[in-house]
Amino acid sequence: MKKAVLFSLWGVVVTPHVAQTFQKFEETTGISRGFIKNVIAKLGSENALYLLEKGKVSLTQMIPEFEAECQKIAADQGLSLPAQFSAQKLFSDIGQVEFNKPFLDAAAVLRRHGISTCVLANIWVDDTDQRDGVARILSVLESHFNLVVRSCYAGVRIPEPDIFTSALEKLALKPQEAVWLDVDEESIKAAEGLGMTAVQVKDITEALKEINKLTEIEVTGDLQPPSCDPENVSHGYVNIKPGVRIHYVDLGDGPPVLLCHGFPESWFSWRYQIPALANAGFRVLALDMKGYGDSTAPPEIEEYSQEQIMLGIPQVILVGHDWGGALVWNMAQFHPERVRAVASLNTPLFPVDPKTNPKEKLKAIPIFDYQIYFQNPGVAEAELEKNLERTFKLMFIASNETVRGLFVGSPEDPPRSAILSESALQYYIQQFTKSGFRGPLNWYRNGEKNWHWMCSRPRGKASVLTAQFLKTVKTDLIS
Repeated sequence: MKKAVLFSLWGVVVTPHVAQTFQKFEETTGISRGFIKNVIAKLGSENALYLLEKGKVSLTQMIPEFEAECQKIAADQGLSLPAQFSAQKLFSDIGQVEFNKPFLDAAAVLRRHGISTCVLANIWVDDTDQRDGVARILSVLESHFNLVVRSCYAGVRIPEPDIFTSALEKLALKPQEAVWLDVDEESIKAAEGLGMTAVQVKDITEALKEINKLTEIEVTGDLQPPSCDPENVSHGYVNIKPGVRIHYVDLGDGPPVLLCHGFPESWFSWRYQIPALANAGFRVLALDMKGYGDSTAPPEIEEYSQEQIMLGIPQVILVGHDWGGALVWNMAQFHPERVRAVASLNTPLFPVDPKTNPKEKLKAIPIFDYQIYFQNPGVAEAELEKNLERTFKLMFIASNETVRGLFVGSPEDPPRSAILSESALQYYIQQFTKSGFRGPLNWYRNGEKNWHWMCSRPRGKASVLTAQFLKTVKTDLIS
């Protein structure tokens, strides 16, 4: 069984292939078909494109050299290039690709089964004003594959053997343990010459069947969305006031989206949404809310009032779940100048009612009696922290509609739900071993303080195009 699958970028992971973009550019500018390929071939290994791909020059440095090469070859053939010929436009077009989702999905399945995945990319340092396309490509690659080898950093390009050996060394594998996928016959022969098994991609379905056979993994089944690995994503911290800092995960480039989780969770609860939003063109910031994970967890109850929580948050698109949902709604109402847009899962917008104390509301709704139980500091903490594995197994199973309170009637050794992998369970246990439940429970202990504060504040009249509320459980036992 193979231990790694290496994918070529152009024509496999993304489409169209660079050669197809060259052809389309030739058609739209009116130059002869195959002209660009001919320029590259005539000038050999020192042509401007190859120097670009090997990192000898950046794209802004390469463009005038490439245009001069094209002008020279055209003149040698007794031709003149049309006025609309622009290497800048050509390379901007190259960056406008689509990802071959079946191969991204296959890579995700392979990774979940312990098979290493790698992309080899003949790509360049893009320092032009139109560099968004290359940035998007690299962002998606980094979030989907174990390793991305860029020719411009490696100093070698496909199909040179050294780019394969460099990748295999980083993966700590022998050539015989790896599969190579590409559309180009030249690189197929190069990989086979090293002892790799090579698959020339002519049809996606057939290529996936070959991966199935070589890895003994059904890559077209068991599909799940890409997720963030805590070890392979950027982590950061921001100080929101002296002695209090917030931990966050950062992925992507574009308009910022701030994800705010609920109880009892962490940034990790957004692990499937983070890459999806990043791939859609956003910079995603997923917080460990105050009191959770690697964020500061002040013991004082008043530190978790909505007034205190909001002080350090910049202007962003806000998405919240549970307590995070309550926070983002309040941000939109009380700090509209700092919010571009807002969305909430599981937590609808509840306009503050100055006439009704929230404690009285809780007492009137039996399903919320666990929140009353949470009010006494130390009691719920002791129960939840006694056996973290049991706690989180129970958080991720459906509850009985007749159950009220905290884990009433729940088994001592509950089974792990199919929606919670063993690795995810262990990550939650690790995070709450650090933070405990004091901070998370303090969010529930500020209902009256929040109510008084919200009643005293002017509320913005932000336009709401569509309000969406999503709740997918019949009985919410804890959160």
